[in-house]
Amino acid sequence: MSKQLVSNSPILASQKGMSLIEILIAITLLGIVGTFVATNVLTSLEEGKYDSAKIQIQNLGGALKDFKRRCGIYPTTEQGLEALVEAPTSGRECKRYRPIIDKLPLDPWDTPFQYESDGKTYVIRSLGADGFEGGEDFDKDISSEDV
Repeated sequence: MSKQLVSNSPILASQKGMSLIEILIAITLLGIVGTFVATNVLTSLEEGKYDSAKIQIQNLGGALKDFKRRCGIYPTTEQGLEALVEAPTSGRECKRYRPIIDKLPLDPWDTPFQYESDGKTYVIRSLGADGFEGGEDFDKDISSEDV
């Protein structure tokens, strides 16, 4: 005779399923933990973008100093940061010109950096996460004067 599993065997009888309330509590707890983790990850991502913009501004500042060593002045506002990539077509001529960088970077929010210069000083600016002047936290403008 073969043994058949009977529904009242001790192994099957000891295994109970979860009740609907237990499942709902588990889902709620997972949702709370997921929200906490997602918030922290998104905050870290924005903080990383903000720090990256500062580094990019510093790097552009270094490229501008190299331009000034070769040409005697910084590119004017009219010439813009494009003067780091190709020879300016307006303003004072630079006889020792050569491209400083291959391509102008965008800020971490895919917006061009703003540039102002009178040839003696310069300001490079990113408008932050919101893309508008002013702002707070990660929307705050980042300027070469502040880094």
